[in-house]
Amino acid sequence: MQEQESRDKVIIRTSLIGIGANLLLAALKAVIGLLTHSIAITLDAVNNASDVLSSVVTIIGTKLAGKKPDKKHPLGYGRIEYLTAMVVAAIVLYAGITAGVESVKKLFAPEETAYSWLSFGIIAAAVAVKIVLGLYTSKVGAKYNSAALTASGSDASFDAVLSASTLACGLLAKFTGISLEAVVGLLISIVIVKAGFEMLLETTDEMLGKRPDPELIRSIRQTICREEAVHGAYDLILHSYGPDSFVGSVHVEVADTMTAEEIDQMQRRLVDLVYQEHGIYLTGIGIYAMNTTDDAARELRSALTRMVMAEDGMLQMHGFHLDEAEQTVSFDVVIDYAREDREEIYEKICREVRAAYPAYTFRIAMDIDYL
Repeated sequence: MQEQESRDKVIIRTSLIGIGANLLLAALKAVIGLLTHSIAITLDAVNNASDVLSSVVTIIGTKLAGKKPDKKHPLGYGRIEYLTAMVVAAIVLYAGITAGVESVKKLFAPEETAYSWLSFGIIAAAVAVKIVLGLYTSKVGAKYNSAALTASGSDASFDAVLSASTLACGLLAKFTGISLEAVVGLLISIVIVKAGFEMLLETTDEMLGKRPDPELIRSIRQTICREEAVHGAYDLILHSYGPDSFVGSVHVEVADTMTAEEIDQMQRRLVDLVYQEHGIYLTGIGIYAMNTTDDAARELRSALTRMVMAEDGMLQMHGFHLDEAEQTVSFDVVIDYAREDREEIYEKICREVRAAYPAYTFRIAMDIDYL
C-alpha cells in the first residue's frame, strides 16, 4: 500500500509540473500568436492548453484509481487509469484534428505574419521546455507504469516538434517572405493524430487483456518451481486490475502420492511466496497429479510427448495423467497463436493419439498460449 501511495504521489507531482509549464507556454504563445497573426503559434497555444487538460485528467484518474477496495469493487479501482489514458489519447486526437482543420482553412485564406525576434526567442525556449518535459514525463511514466503519463510525455515530445517547425516557418517567412505555416501545420497535425490513435490502441490492448510481460511470467514460474513438491508450473494466467496490479491462477504438477493435507500446506506456501516476491495474489492453484509409481505411465507419457511435440506449432504438452483402472489418459497441449490452423492442429493430434492407442480414452485440452 505504501508503494502505491508513493507511485500516486510521483504521478500527481509530475502532472502538476506539466500543468505549470503548459499554462505558462499556452499564455505566452497565445499572446504571440495574436500579435503576429500566426495560425501556427495560435494552434500551438491551443495544443498546450489541451496538455493542461490532459494533466488534470491524469491527476483525477490517479486519485480515483488509488481508492481502497470496497464492497462494490473488492479488487480496487486501478483500472480507472486505463480510462484516464483513453481520455488523454482522445484529447491528443482532438488537438491534432483541430490543428488540421485550422491549417486547411489557412491554406485557402492565409494571413500575413509579423514575427519579432522576441517571439522567436520565446518559441525557441518553448521548444527546449517541451523537450525536457517530454523526456521527464515519459521516463516517470515508464518507471511507474503509468499509461497516462507515458501518453502525456509522448504528446509533449510531439509538441516540441510542432514548436520547432513553427519556429522554422517563422524564420523562413521573415527572411524570404515565403509562408509555409499552413502546410507544416497540416503535416504536424497528421503526426499528432497518428500518435493519438497509437495511444488509444495501446490502452485498448490493456483493457482487453494483453499478454503479460514474458519475463514476469517466467519469473513467477521459477518462484513456484522452487517449492520442492512442485514438478512443474503451467497455465499461469494473470488478470490486470490496473498497472502493476494483478491477481492470478496457476496449475502445478505434484506427485500423485501427496495427501490432501500436504497439498493444502504447499498451496498456502506458494500463495505467500508469490505475493512476497512479485506482489501478485494467486486466487487459485490447480493440481496436476503426476504418475510416480507406474513405469507404464512414464513410458506412455514419453511416447505421447514425442508424438505430440513433433507437430508443427506445438509449444508444450503438460498435465499428463494415466488412470489405469479407468483406462483414461489426460493431458493438455499449448499451440502457438501464430498458427491460424490451431483448431486443425488440435483435431489432428486428437485423431493420431486415439488411433495409436485405441485401448485408452483420451481427454485432451487445448490451453491458452501464455508462453
